[in-house]
Amino acid sequence: MQIKQRSIKLDPYPRGFHLITHLVQEALDELPSLEVGMMNLFIQHTSASLSINENADPLVLEDMESFYTDLADDKPYYIHTYEGKDDMPAHIKSTLLGASISVPITKGRLNLGTWQGIYLGEHRDHAGPRTLVLSLWGA
Repeated sequence: MQIKQRSIKLDPYPRGFHLITHLVQEALDELPSLEVGMMNLFIQHTSASLSINENADPLVLEDMESFYTDLADDKPYYIHTYEGKDDMPAHIKSTLLGASISVPITKGRLNLGTWQGIYLGEHRDHAGPRTLVLSLWGA
C-alpha cells in the first residue's frame, strides 16, 4: 500500500459555502494515480469546515449559509469574542460540520455521487487563506 500526502493552500473565500471539488481533484491529479483507494481531506482551521453535499443548484449553498447563520450567529451568551462577533459562531459551525471528509478514489478520480460536491464552509466574515491536507492511500 502506498500513502501520499500534500497540502492545498486556498485563497481567502468570502463567508458562506463554496464548491471546491475541482481544486481537490486538481491536487489529486498531481499525486501518483491509484486504481482503488481512499482520500482524507482535512482543514487545518477551527473556523471553517468541510462537507459533502449538492453540487448542481447554487441555491443549496445559499440555504446552507442561511441555516447555519440562523442556528449559531448573534447569541447574547457568547463570551469568546476576542476576535470578533463571528468568531464563536464560526467555531460552532466548524464543530457541527466537521474538519475532515473521506472520499473513495477509483481510477485516480474522486468517486462522488452524481450530485455530490465538496464544500468549503467559510464561517468568518473576513477570513484569510485556508490550508487543506490531502492524504491518499490505496493500491
